[in-house]
Amino acid sequence: MPNQDKPASPHVPAKHWTQTSPREQIRQRYFPDMVLTTHEGKKVRLYEDLIRDKCVMINFMYATCKGICSPITSNLLRVQSILQERVGRDIFMYSFTLKPTEDTPAVLKHYVEARGVGPGWTFLTGHATDLELLRRKLGFTDPDPVRDADKTNHTGMVRYGNEGLQLWAAFPGMSKAEAIAKSILWVAWPTAASAQVQPTPG
Repeated sequence: MPNQDKPASPHVPAKHWTQTSPREQIRQRYFPDMVLTTHEGKKVRLYEDLIRDKCVMINFMYATCKGICSPITSNLLRVQSILQERVGRDIFMYSFTLKPTEDTPAVLKHYVEARGVGPGWTFLTGHATDLELLRRKLGFTDPDPVRDADKTNHTGMVRYGNEGLQLWAAFPGMSKAEAIAKSILWVAWPTAASAQVQPTPG
């Protein structure tokens, strides 16, 4: 049999796997850095301006909602009152509209002013496709596609977390305000873990 020497294999460089940190994986999966507009008309980037290195609360709503939006907003106002000056300093509250074509910055600003929302709680609008993408990435969805398409049936959950520490959880928007505040203070560790939470009337 003739000698059938195999041709020499070309040199294949060793693979260098790119290591992505768990924090970056979470960012890529849940927080696309889309451009949004605040109720004050300011352009902001979702991750870089709103989420990165912050302790946050996140919910979805729309201004003309006749269902759970108003009671949840009222309840979160009580939470804001409990947390006092921490909101806007090291704890930030964000409400994203489910109906961006209706909820312009002016509409959201009126909503904020009519309800007495204080500093540190920002209402946001933007392109419909971006906000729908964000809603789905953050899990504000219903497994039933028919119910999910009906904005009047939207979830009343609120997500909260500390981006820097990669601590994330959620609570029903109508949970007791004092319990919500305590949960937020725990993820705002270490500066907030020992803060006193005082009950508020009503």
